[in-house]
Parts: sequence; C-alpha cells; structure tokens
Amino acid sequence: MTKTLQKSRRSFIKQIGAGGLAAACPVSLSGRDAYMPGQETGKMIPGSDAHTYNGFYQKDHLSRVAFPIGGIGAGMFCLEGTGALSHMSIYHRPEVFNAPAIFAAIAVKGTNPVAKVIEGPVPEWKIFGQRGAANGASGSTYGLPRFRSARFLARFPFATIDLADKEIPLKTTLTGWSPFIPNDEDHSSMPVGALEYTFKNTATKTVEAVFSFNSRNFVARNEQQGTIKKTAGGFILSAAGKNQQPELRADFAIYTDDPSATTERGWFRGRGFDPLTMAWGAIARGDTADTGPAADDIPGASLLVPLKLAPGATKTIRVLMAWYVPDTAMHFGAKQAEPDKDCDAGNCCNAIDFGLEQKEKKELPNYKPWYSSFFKNIEEVTEYWRSHYTALRKDSALFRDSFYSSTLPPEVMEAVAANLTILKTPTVQRQYDGRFWAWEGCSDDNGCCHGSCTHVWNYAQAIPHLFPRLERSLRNTEFCESQDNKGHQTFRSNLPISNATHTFHAAADGQLGGIMKVHREWRISNDGAWLRKIYPLVKKSIDYCIDTWDPKEKGVVEEPHHNTYDIEFWGPDGMCTSFYLGALQAMILMGKHLRENVSRYEALLQKGQQYMQTTLYDGEYFIQQIEWNGLKARSPLEDPAAKSSYSSEAFELLKKEGPKYQYGKGCLSDGVLGDWIARMCGMEGILDPEKVTSHLRSVHQYNFKKNLEDHVNPQRPTYAMGNEGGLLLCSWPKGAKLSLPFIYSNEVWTGIEYQVAAHLMLMGQVQQGLQIVKTCRDRYDGRIRNPFNEYECGHWYARAMSSYGMLQGLTGLRYDAVEKTLYIDSKVGDFTCFLSTATGYGTVTYKNKKAAVKVVRGKIEVDKTVIAQA
Repeated sequence: MTKTLQKSRRSFIKQIGAGGLAAACPVSLSGRDAYMPGQETGKMIPGSDAHTYNGFYQKDHLSRVAFPIGGIGAGMFCLEGTGALSHMSIYHRPEVFNAPAIFAAIAVKGTNPVAKVIEGPVPEWKIFGQRGAANGASGSTYGLPRFRSARFLARFPFATIDLADKEIPLKTTLTGWSPFIPNDEDHSSMPVGALEYTFKNTATKTVEAVFSFNSRNFVARNEQQGTIKKTAGGFILSAAGKNQQPELRADFAIYTDDPSATTERGWFRGRGFDPLTMAWGAIARGDTADTGPAADDIPGASLLVPLKLAPGATKTIRVLMAWYVPDTAMHFGAKQAEPDKDCDAGNCCNAIDFGLEQKEKKELPNYKPWYSSFFKNIEEVTEYWRSHYTALRKDSALFRDSFYSSTLPPEVMEAVAANLTILKTPTVQRQYDGRFWAWEGCSDDNGCCHGSCTHVWNYAQAIPHLFPRLERSLRNTEFCESQDNKGHQTFRSNLPISNATHTFHAAADGQLGGIMKVHREWRISNDGAWLRKIYPLVKKSIDYCIDTWDPKEKGVVEEPHHNTYDIEFWGPDGMCTSFYLGALQAMILMGKHLRENVSRYEALLQKGQQYMQTTLYDGEYFIQQIEWNGLKARSPLEDPAAKSSYSSEAFELLKKEGPKYQYGKGCLSDGVLGDWIARMCGMEGILDPEKVTSHLRSVHQYNFKKNLEDHVNPQRPTYAMGNEGGLLLCSWPKGAKLSLPFIYSNEVWTGIEYQVAAHLMLMGQVQQGLQIVKTCRDRYDGRIRNPFNEYECGHWYARAMSSYGMLQGLTGLRYDAVEKTLYIDSKVGDFTCFLSTATGYGTVTYKNKKAAVKVVRGKIEVDKTVIAQA
C-alpha cells in the first residue's frame, strides 16, 4: 500500500476511533436499539395479515420481500422476508437468482431435541416457476425444517424478522443491516453486511442449544477449485481466479465476534447431495467438534456457537459478512483518443478528492471498485468490520432513528425508505478514485442501460442530500469527461470514467436538467470555488442547447430533441421547454452571483415563459406543438437517414401524422417536469402556479387509474396491470391521439408517479398526491412484487428515488447553505421531518408557525428561517 493510501487510511480510521463516529452527538439508547419492532408507524390489524404502510409484512406479504444489504458500489445480498439470503451479488453485477446454500440453524438439545433452519416457510412461488424448479430445486435448502411463521419489519438500513415455532422454546429475532451514514460515503460504501440473531428463553427451565451458520463455497465458480480458510470466529470462502480471468478472484468471509465460537467445521467431501446431507446431520445432533477446514476442496463450512440460556435469559449472536472482489472485466463506452477541450480529466471542475492524490488517480482499462483502493485484501476488510462494528452500527441507527421520527404519512415514509435501498444494489457503482457511476437499473444478471444516464438520474433526489459529494462527482463527469468543446454532452458516461466520444444525440432533458442540478449542488454545498470553476463549462452547455434546439431564440425547445422516452420530440413541448426555462433560470441565478452577463438568458426566459403559457397551454394542461417543417432539421419526409428508420407502412403514417412517437394534444404526466426539477434544485417555480396546478390536477384526473383491467397496453404491462391501479405516462382525454404515440405512453413508472405526487403536494394538492403514492405502494406490498425493488427498465430503477422529493413536497423544507436559510412551506400543518445537509443531519419540527432544528450529527448553521404564508 502506498504512503498516500496509508495516510488516507489512518485518517479514515482516526475519525471513527475510540468512541465511534456518533460520540460527538450522543443518542440515548434503550436496550440494543433506540428503535425496535413495535414502534412502527403502520399498526397491525389484530387477526389480519394485511400489510399496513410502514408496518409489518407477514404471511402472503412475505412472499417477495428481499431487502438489500451491502455498500454503495460494493455489491450486496438480500435478506428475504422469511430470513433466507438471496440475490447474492458481489461480482459488481446483479445476480437476482443467485441463492446459494447459506443458512443459519438452531439445534435444541434435551429429551425432545429439535433442529430448524432459522427461516420462515419457503414461499410457494419458489416451489415451481424459477430457474431449476423442474429439477427439484437441487442444491437448495428448501427441504430442511423451518420455523412455522415469520413477520418482517423494515427500518432502513435495518430489517427485523420475528420468527416463531411451538417446538422451539426460544423467542427468535433476526436483524440484518449494513452501514448507512449520511455524508459518510466511505463507511457507507464498505463491502459488508451483518445478521444478528437474538434468542430469549421462554421456557421454565434452562435451554441448551447450538447455533450454526453454514454455507457452501459459492465463490468457487466457472470450474474453479475453491478453498476455505479459517479466520477468527469463522471462515473465508475463496476462489483464486484464473490467469485470463482475474475478475473471478473472490473472498467472502463469514465470522462472529462471539467469544464462545471456538469451532468451525468443514463439510463432508462427497458427490451431489452428500455434503449438505452430512452437514445437516451434524447440525441436527448439535455437534461442535472441529473437523477443519482441512483441504482445498472442502465444499462448505459451518461456524458454531453453543448456547445455554436460563429461563428469561437472552443472547445475541452477531454474524459478520465481508467480501473482496477487487477486479472486473467491466468497461463501457467509447473513449475519445484526442480530447479536444481544455480539461484535465483528473482535475476537472475541482474534482472531488476522495483520499487519493492525483498521481494515484491512474487510468485503468477496467472498472475497479472504490473499496479495492482502500483495503488491500479480505483480511483488512474483516478486521476493520470487526473492530468498528459497534460504532458503525450506532451511527447507522442514529440515521434510522432520525429518519423515522418523522410525522409524515406512513405511505410516504415507506416509499422514500424503500427506494433508499437502491443505493445498496448493483444499480450503483463507485470507481477506484471514489467517483460515482451508475446504471439506470439492473437486468437479472447484468446492469441495464449504462452511464449514469442524465435524463433518468434527473428524477433521483436522495443522493444530493444524503451524499452530496457523490452527487457532485456526477456533475464533474457530465461537464468534463462527457462534454466536448462545443458543449455537447453524451448522456451516458464511460466506465471507467474517461473522455467520451460524441457521435449520438445529446438528451435535451438530461443536459438541461444537469444545469439546474449544478445550481442545486452549489446551494447544498456552498462551494463557491467549485461553482466558479464549473460555470464556464455550464455556459458552454447552455449555449449549445440554445444553438441546437432553439436556434431562432424563441425561448422554447423546438428542433428535434432526444429525451427520456428514448425518442426525439419534434416541435415545442411542455416537458422539455419547462426544462429549458429551468436551466435558463439557473444560469441567471448562478451568473448574477458570479457577476457574469446573463442578459441573453433573461430575454430567452421571458420569451419562453410567455410562449409556453399561451401557445403550449390549452386552458387546462400543457401540450406539444408538433412541427417537422420549417425547422433547421430536415423533414423526415426528405431526410434519407430518417426514411431508413421507417417501414413502408410507417412512412405512410408519417405523411399523414408527422414523425412517429410524439404526444401532441396529450396530457403528459411529465408535462411540467422542469418546474418540479427547478423546485427540487433550490429555485422558485418557473411557470404560473395556477397553470402548473391545473396541469397536475388534469394529470391526476385523466392519467390516474384505480383499476387497469380495461386499459390497453401493448408495451411493457407488468409494471402495473389487471386489477391494480397506477398513473399512466400519458392520455388523450380530448382526442387527437396519434396512431403511434411515444413508445412508453401506456405504461406506469413509479419514478414518474412519485414526481407527480411530490409536485402535487408542493402545489397544495396533498390528497391527490397521497392517492397516487398509496396506489403505487399497494402494487409493492410483497405479494407479487418485492417492496424493495421498484422496477422499470430493470430492477432497483434509479428514477424511483424521485420519492425522496416528497419530503420537500409535503413540508416545503429546504436548506440553502449559501444563504444559511431554512425554508418551510408546509402543506400538512405541524410536522416533524428529517433533514440532511452537506454538513450534518437531523430533524426539523414545525409547530405553531415556528421551526426548531435538532441536529443529530454534524452541524447545520441556520441564520434565518423563511416560513411561507398560507
């Protein structure tokens, strides 16, 4: 390890030294936790298995529950509602169906010995319908005895499962978690997770038992021979990789800090079912003899902890997991050989320093995870996790308790928290130098739609508040490596991050949204030096947007413009023009602060507002004015390249209706999205509030459906269908629907549902917003879909983090670090709400038109509070 890294590492360890990160902000803990099951917002209905918002999942609602545990860009596994582990994804990509034989068990000794896997019943869908089902689910643990019932409660980043079985005289609780600490992206990016098993003797006599945690060596893959090494309190599953495939090198540690865990047992070597058969026999007998691991080809191992509990006594066993997969074969995007801009990729825009000096920020051919630059091997990870476990748990619980002290509606808190789990999944990556990069979502076995896609990540509001340095690294990438000297941005950045080529359209909503987000990052960070350095690049971007999409300087986006629906809109439309107006407003605010000339942008903003609120407003909602003649771009009727993309039938439609995939007179749910983004980015709305409210009310009236049984959707129906409800992307209540409207128009996307709900709330339409949220979360109640995996074009889709915007939507709560001002515009009366800033987090309580800030960690300097008048 270099001296630079050693110095960085010592500094990292020092900040969490004796007393832990929370020492400066002590919190009163009751027992093991300040927030335990039973304090849930959603209350259980006696005798019912119905899921209530933010409450327990049980019975049928446990079926699909899978709660991600891991680190930002570090990989994950999921804790299922029954207590099973699945979705084992440590190779920097999703492996949704990877459920290795890894399980905990309890063997109770005595006159009536009994042994069971510490999980609830196997969900019925696993019996038939997944990979390998027709082969009897060979290799699984489904055939081993289990507890009779379970119930699951999420309190992100913690999840707790209560298990019960009349044959087991122990009240059994399982808590799974991994570190999540706002503003501490490093500890939140560790490749670790933990399971805590708590047993309380409910019998009238002493109970003797043996707890075991057991696993096959699931990292030995692709015909590799794996090894199992001993470590203090457990074992390490290992695979050395291959000469031509170093990305297969992997270590996965399973261990405990319990002092009585003195033995580890290697599994029997044999064919087929022999290892698990013999392992279960030893588990059921309560064996504790140490038999290995003794050879390289041991198929699995068990760690063992004996229990002896007097009546009423309690014991918690902590199982720690850590992994280390330092290499990948991942790289995406074409690299520009000769950069044509005055921009050093390493120093661009005062690039955020995550502890590596510039000379360490070497360019790599393939992606390497951040943690591989901090830890040199699995032993360092396991030792760090062991020695800092208590402090990291305390700080993660501190966040949890602050977040859940909110008085906001439970359906909102559930939606926000459920989508924070996206940050634990392979949707997000964090490269060697600490910079953030992401997919849009995840396919079953690979990331889906690469490159921190700007038009999708526009919607996501969680990271800029919780981990603002990571979010700012996205802006650095967009305006440096992904932007050329002309101001054209590629909306999909390379991995590893490098200078991109510019051979495809820029995305109008993505590039214009990025300009607004620069304003947001400045307001959150109060980093004037960063703003001064990035502003010239932002100016290039907005000038490119004007010249490309508004060459006549009308103040509207009218030339064909690519957008989040993966097509080009032709002619002015409310959605992208609202982005344009928001970007112009951001340029004016930032430019005036820097004493730059912004008169061009002021004139365009005024003209654009006038045009959008007259020509593009039909008296009820904002529309698109489809145009394909008289533009700078050639008409598709005359453009040979455009003609080649049309079939003969489609070309006949083109003659009659114009370019494919427009929305025209439709009521688009994203129709004033730029106004919402502007508000999320620390600006006032850019349009007449009455017209914006009218548009949103129309979206609710026409696009929100309580039942979709009669809805026609030839596109991707499983996001919402049948007797479920949802918010359609678009409708045509006044007719004039095109034969081929934009390609996703009949679908339901949760990210758009949440942004519309948040926007409705901001405009005082709280009940309509809550109705959308409830309907969305009803689809994700654990019966059919995983409550912690809102999918769109893939699992854990980033757009769903628009849900975080509902905190501001209901309360108007916003902190401006530049002005050191707290803004409140409550739509729900008195409230307590979580607030995270770049310097600290805590809660704000608003009561009797007065606000009180309780800082839990760090500091929040408030010189002034501005409360909107009702």
